[in-house]
Order: sequence, then C-alpha cells, then structure tokens
Amino acid sequence: MTATLARLRPVHVVGVGLHPYQRPGDTPYTRLGVHAVRAALGDAGLAWDQVQAAYTGTATTSMGLSRLMFRHLGATGIPLAQVENASASGSTAFRQACIEVAAGLADVAIAVGVDKPLKFSSPQKAAGLHDLADGRVVPATHFALLASRYAHDHGVTPEQIAAVAVKNSRNGALNPNAQRRKPRTLDEVLAPPRISGLLTRRQCCPIGEGAAAAIVASDDAIARFGLDRNRAVTVLSSASRSETVYDGENFDAALTRETTAEAIAEAGLTVDEVDVVELHDAFTVEELLYVEAMGLCAPGRAAYALEAGEFDIGGRVAVSASGGLLSMGHPIGPTGVGQIAEITTQLRGEAGDRQHPHARTGLAHLVGVGAVCLVHVLRRA
Repeated sequence: MTATLARLRPVHVVGVGLHPYQRPGDTPYTRLGVHAVRAALGDAGLAWDQVQAAYTGTATTSMGLSRLMFRHLGATGIPLAQVENASASGSTAFRQACIEVAAGLADVAIAVGVDKPLKFSSPQKAAGLHDLADGRVVPATHFALLASRYAHDHGVTPEQIAAVAVKNSRNGALNPNAQRRKPRTLDEVLAPPRISGLLTRRQCCPIGEGAAAAIVASDDAIARFGLDRNRAVTVLSSASRSETVYDGENFDAALTRETTAEAIAEAGLTVDEVDVVELHDAFTVEELLYVEAMGLCAPGRAAYALEAGEFDIGGRVAVSASGGLLSMGHPIGPTGVGQIAEITTQLRGEAGDRQHPHARTGLAHLVGVGAVCLVHVLRRA
C-alpha cells in the first residue's frame, strides 16, 4: 500500500505569515522573506532557534538564496533546502516540511516561499527540443484557446468567464496582502487590452514579488512549547502527482481531478465537506475548469454555479477568498505557501471581512506548468 501523510504522525500548521504581494520593485528578497518568517514565528509563538528544518520554494530568483535570507534570523545549523517546481514550488516546500514532521525527523519545520521575477526560463532549449509554434504559444494563448473551447462546448459567454475575475477582485479588495486591491466591475474586467483571444489583462494574474511562510509542528512540539492548540490547523492530507497520458483531455484539468481525488480520499472526506478552496486561477477559465475537475460542480456547470453565488464568500463553498492568483497575485515561489496561510486564517475564523462562515475544512491546489499538481487538505477540529 502506498504510504500517505495520514498514515504517519499528525502535522499541524501553527503559524503563518506573509509579506504583501506587490509589483516588482527594489525590495531585497531577503527583506521579503524575513518579514514573512518573523510574522509566522510571532503568529505561532515560537523563536527561530526552535525551528528544526527549513524548505524554501522559489522559482525565479537565484540558487542558494536560503542562506542569505535565514542568516538574518540566526545561524542555527538547521538543514536548509530549496525547492523549485514552477508554480507549485511553494506547495512542494510545504509538503516537504509536512513530511519532515510527519516522519518524526523534526518536531517543527518551516516552509517559506519567496521570489522576485528576475529570471524566467524553460527547459526546452537546454533539452534541444523544438516545436511547430517555436515558442509562440505562451501561457496566455494556451488558456485563451481553452477558454474559447470551454465557451463553445458549454454555451458559456465571454462575460460568464470574465465573472471569475469580478468575484476574485471583490475578494482581493478585502485582503491587505493582495497585489490587486481594487474591486472591478464586469465592464472593467472586459475592457481592453486583450492579451490573447477572450482574455483581457484583468483575466490574467499579475506576477510580482512577495513572500509567505508556514510553520508546521507535531503534537509533541505543541505541548513542549506551550503553543495554542485552539489555533492549530491539522494537515489531513498532501497529494502530489505528475501528468500521465490523457486521450484528448485537457491535461491540467485531468491532473487536477486525479490529485484532488487522491487528497480527498487520504483525508477521509468527500469533496462536499470542503468549505474553502484556494486554487490555481492564473487565468479566469482555470477556475471554471478546476472546480469542475475537483467535483465541486458538474461538468460544464461552473459558470452557472458562479453566477448563482455558489463560490462566493458566504456561498456553498468559498473559492479564492484571498482574491486568488488573479487578485492576490502570483509571485510564483510564495503562491502555494500563501494559499496555506489563507486557508489557515479562514479555518481559525480570523479572516475578518473576507471570512467564510463556519469554515472548518479547506483545500489548496496548484499546478506547475501542467506537469505537476499538489493538493493539500486542512481541517480545524
């Protein structure tokens, strides 16, 4: 039988912190990351020398950046590792921190996501691969084609797809850590410029900079350090998969369906028990595709469920209460850890004006260039 997180000892999120996501600027990445770490330590009630392992998710900044960042907190000799997994870098760092604690290798571990958009590269050139489009099908074009196909297949209008950005801008306006903090009307979302096909600028996520941190701990650590168990959020499951071969099916959605099903089963729940979801909505159509793949609504019905308010804060299930990638922003390395911070905040009942009522169970989802997908399920007792 395949080992799962649920078969090891319990892991709890005990502290979260963020540096607000922002447009690229002159702020050193060390300041971004240390700000988030100190916020997480303060939230948990821990000192840096009580953390026993650290994983840093980063994709666009530099190799070896952890040492320069963590030395501002103290050289304690703990193991450090950097994780790169495209958009899922932070999610993967969080998974590694959870495994470290679940396996008994550490009692307290931290996952940090930090990035500045300094360098973007893909492996195709180094692999000597060439395609017919010669690199012209950039992500916005790929998802614009998917949006057109989705609209055609399900009788959905461009306005219904754009409504994802309207909802998420409304949520992001309530989030002090979001990069885009202005609510947008449908007309504003549909306004030029178009980036590709149906997708306008506000239907594409901003890539900026920022940082997020999440501290996970064992039951032993909570007792030993006198942490507030009432604010601890349990990590029920952590699923990580890579793509297989899909017969004509959108690989992002197919991979999301498989990974979500694995995470939900490992957690011992049904998807109907999930109250809050943070997902990879880098482009508006992705939210529609992924909520269907997760089983939150029937195939082809996401736009209509959105229209009915089912995915609003206060609706059947709050999707992207943080503002999602579309409004919270997508600094890449921090994104997955930031999702954990949002879900933890929601499950604690500490999200203020964007609080989803009676939230008990949350799900975080990210894909990395379509090749990998990570899903975490968290619950507060």
